[in-house]
Amino acid sequence: MDLFANTLQHFWNVHVSILEYRRAVERVASREVRRQGLPTGLYAPQELIQSVNVGLMDRLPYRATVAASLYDAVRLPVAILLHNVRSMYNVGAFFRSADGAGIERLLLSGITARPPKHAITKTALGAEERVPWESAGDPRAAMDRLRDNGYEIAAIETSVRAVDIFDWQPRFPVCVVFGHEVDGLDAALLEQCDRHVRLPMLGLKHSLNVASAGAVVMYELLRKYRMLQNVRESSLQLPEK
Repeated sequence: MDLFANTLQHFWNVHVSILEYRRAVERVASREVRRQGLPTGLYAPQELIQSVNVGLMDRLPYRATVAASLYDAVRLPVAILLHNVRSMYNVGAFFRSADGAGIERLLLSGITARPPKHAITKTALGAEERVPWESAGDPRAAMDRLRDNGYEIAAIETSVRAVDIFDWQPRFPVCVVFGHEVDGLDAALLEQCDRHVRLPMLGLKHSLNVASAGAVVMYELLRKYRMLQNVRESSLQLPEK
């Protein structure tokens, strides 16, 4: 029954992805109609849509691929807390990465901007309407609430106690905390975190842009969680001795 449900879910994802793909083709074609000064209508001329479609054939949505079926049963139990993230463009980029990696939700606190904001949409490209988010007036209280619900709280920081992200074995569910682009997280919030995690930096600079670091962390957590799920499924399939 689980196999049937997973297969049905995958085909539904493929159906939704193809619809999204068609809408994207129509949007691109409509922009081309306006650029060429052609008569505009609800849909671009069919021959123009076909020409755009040919140009996008190598950009098939991931959920419409066979590889995506490996993630149909994966629901990543990860929340992201953004405290005092100054740039709205960075906030928007977090929404877009969170949508791509299947993050559970975003919590926004301090001076971190909340949707709807044009600058957020500019980098989120609509992901801010898909990813659940909530405003956290008191980040410490939000972290306590998550910990009470079984979340490991991990700060992405360059502190002396930070472990390499590739050595970190997260205890899911996880809440990952990011701070200000320059100042990072204050000492009180860092002290409240269960774990400090950092990215290896092999060049001159000591850290990445916060949104870039966020994307790396989210996809590394997705990779780790998928591996954990594969191990669990394999153990369940082992024959009894």
